[in-house]
Amino acid sequence: MAAGSARIVRYILLSVFVLAVFYYVSHSSYDGPALNTDSFTKGTGFGTHGTPGGLTGSGSGAAGSGSNAAAGSGSSGSSSSSSSGSGLTNQHSGLDAPMAMTPADAGWNDLTGPAPGPRMNATFVTLARNSDVWEIAKSIRHVEDRFNRRYGYDWVFLNDKPFDATFKKVTSSLVSGKTFYGEIPKEHWSFPEWIDQDKARKVREDMAQRKIIYGDSVSYRHMCRFESGFFFRQPLMMNYEYYWRVEPSIELYCDIHYDPFRYMKENNKKYSFVLSLYEYVETIPTLWDSTKKFMKNHPEHIAKDNSMAFLSDDGGDTYNHCHFWSNFEVGSLEWLRSDAYIDFFESLDKDGGFFYERWGDAPVHSIGAGILLPKEEIHFFNDIAYYHVPFTHCPTGEQKRIDLRCHCNPKENFDWKGYSCTSRYFDLNGLEKPEGYEAQQD
Repeated sequence: MAAGSARIVRYILLSVFVLAVFYYVSHSSYDGPALNTDSFTKGTGFGTHGTPGGLTGSGSGAAGSGSNAAAGSGSSGSSSSSSSGSGLTNQHSGLDAPMAMTPADAGWNDLTGPAPGPRMNATFVTLARNSDVWEIAKSIRHVEDRFNRRYGYDWVFLNDKPFDATFKKVTSSLVSGKTFYGEIPKEHWSFPEWIDQDKARKVREDMAQRKIIYGDSVSYRHMCRFESGFFFRQPLMMNYEYYWRVEPSIELYCDIHYDPFRYMKENNKKYSFVLSLYEYVETIPTLWDSTKKFMKNHPEHIAKDNSMAFLSDDGGDTYNHCHFWSNFEVGSLEWLRSDAYIDFFESLDKDGGFFYERWGDAPVHSIGAGILLPKEEIHFFNDIAYYHVPFTHCPTGEQKRIDLRCHCNPKENFDWKGYSCTSRYFDLNGLEKPEGYEAQQD
């Protein structure tokens, strides 16, 4: 009896001790150092590169990563330096985390949670106005759902006016990486001093009468000049090595099973596209003359084995008006900031065609890539299905569309239509056209 009573007393004392410990733990607070949530991202595979220029971006938080409490914004007025090194942003090498490029590769269907492997020093970039907020929100959802929710890349937004609170709040809530907001300096969004304003005005009036698309728009011309020569030199962009341009109101129709930034890095690609077509002749009557002048003045910049055959049918005497549609681009910022491309842009800029005609950034980028890069450094992303009014790139081949879980209508694929230049790209590079392309020709 006495032994039994002793056991009961011990049980009671043990229970009281456990309850006391539980009460203490549940009612105590942590007074130690704050937890660094950024360190959690290393184990998940999300990027760990630094904030551009030491600026504070707004953190939306991603699966497996910590989120910032406040939505701040970056400023284009801060200085920053270009990143250097391998371009990898965590400790993994590419060899220990191979990308799943085909359904036969390990990890092809692993589309939930953070993707394994390194992150590149890369960002999405969007030029937008505050009024574009709901259209860019749609674009962000497509990019995040089809790709970036697993990778957590940053997003840079640029505007010639300050971004308002609504734009920042909406966009930062949708992006899995950090968001940064920059205001474009006036000198990058205005008429340069050598432009004859009266001559430029008469050109706009004439184009308006001829009903040339955006022919009378001043802001459109500023946009084309900015995208051609200045977006990659904004302070917020200077810490990055690669960019992916995203416009308002775009759609991505298929899952992206691998990292296009990493593909570009590991395969030494400098420029990429998904759609190509012929430019409006009326908007660029002297663009090729200016290009030929540049090539004559700077033969040192012209690449051997370039893509002249994509741009010209007569060895460079005339321009056939083919260009890559630049509202989708994944490319190298270091190439755009190179002496070759800067010399090319500045030569064109001094000729005034952005304002005396209506030169678009698409033919400017395309001609630049076509003559300044070896042809093997330009890439066609067949598996990134894309829409921007009015054209669609839908991967050719039923099995490919099934593998990529696409929801695009193959009848709307523009690749093999008569007004597309993609066949020229395939022919130039000796590439075999995908099975079933004949059925999609006009």
